[in-house]
Amino acid sequence: MKVHAKKAFALVCGAAAAGLIAATLSVAVSQSANATPQYAAATGKPCGQCHQNPAGGGKLKPFGEKFKENGYKL
Repeated sequence: MKVHAKKAFALVCGAAAAGLIAATLSVAVSQSANATPQYAAATGKPCGQCHQNPAGGGKLKPFGEKFKENGYKL
């Protein structure tokens, strides 16, 4: 009986560890939406032209809002 208890305990701990690792990876891998570098390359303008953050992503400036409303065309 002791052998079965040890195997069950090991199985439960292994499943818990796998679940914890999966949860940690899903949080670490998920990101908020960022700027699309293709728009910067296509327009020749830096990401900071449209975004508050110079690296892109996040809140848009008025120029970025107009660009979005215009179907992403200058």
